[in-house]
Amino acid sequence: METENRTVVTEFILEGLAQSHDIQRLVFALSLIFYTIILPGNVFIILTVMSDPGLRAPLYFFLGNLAFLDASYSFIVTPRMLVDIFSEKKIISYKHCIIQLFFLHFLGGGEFLLLVVMAFDRYIAICRPLHYSTVMNPRLCYVMLLAPWVGGLVHSIIQVVLILRLPFCGPNHLDNFFCDVPQVIKLACTDTFVVELLMVFNSGLLTLVCFLGLLTSYAVILCHVHRSSSEGKNRATSTCATHVVLIFLMFGPAIFIYTRPSTALSADKVVSFFHTVIFPLMNPVIYTLRNQEVKNSMKKLFIQKIVC
Repeated sequence: METENRTVVTEFILEGLAQSHDIQRLVFALSLIFYTIILPGNVFIILTVMSDPGLRAPLYFFLGNLAFLDASYSFIVTPRMLVDIFSEKKIISYKHCIIQLFFLHFLGGGEFLLLVVMAFDRYIAICRPLHYSTVMNPRLCYVMLLAPWVGGLVHSIIQVVLILRLPFCGPNHLDNFFCDVPQVIKLACTDTFVVELLMVFNSGLLTLVCFLGLLTSYAVILCHVHRSSSEGKNRATSTCATHVVLIFLMFGPAIFIYTRPSTALSADKVVSFFHTVIFPLMNPVIYTLRNQEVKNSMKKLFIQKIVC
């Protein structure tokens, strides 16, 4: 189809993660290990939280939803990437590219906001323990859970609307292994300076605000724990430190990708790989490993439902 003597792009050709067959095999093996081991782990966390009446506290409610978000997020990029690694030509239609981009930012934005909600829950539990049951009542928990979903949806719709307004008339080679905003924008056959600024403001600001908010909340928690003389001081410090490491792992790549204009860097694909394939699957697992109650419930569920 021709418009103003220019071909309208109906599909994109993905360049993939790497051209070397050895690197492709390594990426395939690493991705498959994470996907087949940690993904079922996230599903098991969801089943544990749902089945154990003892895990009805807000923390476990949010943890189950985090595992659900991460499990859903892992279906967006990884399965197609595993199939495409050994495909000679990696083709994705324009429509499927937009759908992938939409769910990537919908679930990713929702996950970032849910981590903020979980940090607020930990702040109330540690710094205001006497008011915890009053503040974190079931009604507020549902409202706080709804906020990440709505925030992620609004964030993603803005991204997609800005992309849909751009004309694509070639070339159609996408320099990545999945569809994301920075690479798609570069293929538009028009001046995208304003759109890039809007994208950076949208994705970059969301990422940066969540990151700084999380660091501030955990800094306050750690200061409070340091001043206290409670028996669980060391445990709370260790847990918060683990969560801070997780925050850097999750938000570091996102800040690198979305808080700058769409200029290609050699590290983009590697950072995107860890950001979309590896780190998200680790979130609930890391949170769970620091929680003895969840680990005990998972052992009990495993013995009851699988062993017996």
